[in-house]
Amino acid sequence: MVSEDMASVTKPRIGIIGGSGFYDPGMLSDVREVRVHTPYGAPSDSVFLGRLGDVGVAFLPRHGRGHTIPPHRINSRANIWALRELGVERILAPSAVGSLREEIRPGQLVFPDQFIDMTKSRVYTFYDGPRVAHISAADPFCVELRSILSSSAGELGFERHLGGTYVCIEGPRFSTRAESALWRLMGAHIVGMTLVPEINLARELGLCYATIALVTDYDVWAEHPVTAQEVVETQRKNIEAARKLLYAAIPRIPLTRSCGCSSVLDSAFVG
Repeated sequence: MVSEDMASVTKPRIGIIGGSGFYDPGMLSDVREVRVHTPYGAPSDSVFLGRLGDVGVAFLPRHGRGHTIPPHRINSRANIWALRELGVERILAPSAVGSLREEIRPGQLVFPDQFIDMTKSRVYTFYDGPRVAHISAADPFCVELRSILSSSAGELGFERHLGGTYVCIEGPRFSTRAESALWRLMGAHIVGMTLVPEINLARELGLCYATIALVTDYDVWAEHPVTAQEVVETQRKNIEAARKLLYAAIPRIPLTRSCGCSSVLDSAFVG
């Protein structure tokens, strides 16, 4: 349930879930703040509705304004439900990550196509029973969104990688050296703390989802222990790149979806 009259607000078809450092909806025009009440409790913050050009956009800071919610405490079910309740069909999710590969350098962008879930204590589904859904996660990210983001980044001159595996860890601590070495052996390219269960839940509601992974540092496999301050300094530069990318990419997203994300649930139920 939305707490304000939506009549004067452009219906948002695109949702942005802002990650670390990306708390401000200032890139939007005609911004209006709304509270959304969900069956799963309160989202991380108010949702900010506005426009980017002619496109209706909903912006939600993942960690709340001021980064008050740690990764393992984010109410992802409420966040995803709230965006869908407002009319969102596609989600773009900027997120800070560490690099597990020499060729993926701090300041670059990655648009992953796979993930490995190493989280431990999160709520992963809307289907707690009696109805159970077994969604396909073979190709979890929206192919159409990833392509648009990558081509837009290339036109802007940003160094980027299309494809790669994101390993999601529990946090809020960073990896140990042994863990970082293991993630590399597993074939992962980047490491972060917030992708799961956000992507699972978006998929369960038939929403398109793509991560804009903003590389802030090399993880500790590179013999350079990461600090929060190091992440913040690089992230300041990454946030500006993410803003420019969203400005360029969002107007290019077609009105009609042709990716198949909306039909994932068609074959998810047994019995």
